[in-house]
Amino acid sequence: MTQMFEMTVNGSIEQVEARASLPLIYVLRNELGLTGTRYGCGLEQCGCCMVLIDGDPAYACTRSMESIAGRAVLTVEGLGTAADLHPLQQAFLDEQAGQCGYCLSGILISAKALLDRKPNPTRAEITEALDGHLCRCGAHTRIIKAVGRAAALLRGEDPA
Repeated sequence: MTQMFEMTVNGSIEQVEARASLPLIYVLRNELGLTGTRYGCGLEQCGCCMVLIDGDPAYACTRSMESIAGRAVLTVEGLGTAADLHPLQQAFLDEQAGQCGYCLSGILISAKALLDRKPNPTRAEITEALDGHLCRCGAHTRIIKAVGRAAALLRGEDPA
């Protein structure tokens, strides 16, 4: 049986009809067309599906619609646009931090949560914040450098 759920997604109020137990990722991708949130493992082990729920990182693959009702969800599409990139997105481009890019939407979301909490993170704090993400391309060093670069940009400093 389905029911109507209301939530705010990337700043817009959305109403969707879904089963209460349906994972959020299916609503984001199939109902709202937000395909930047990727499906990886479905078990909270890869981080590809990471979104922010009320500002906190959460795995969209296991969060039920019932648990999301009335809450604010931020996906990678809510970070910036092609014409106006978020400093994290720009830093990832500048550092060439992605190869295949499949994992990057989740990593960007976790990095945003970190930088929102801690504007000047250490390398160890960046590494810890991204620990729940798997990147098979081996771009870890560039990803960590990109998050540090974004932190500097957000603080108004020269990242060089």
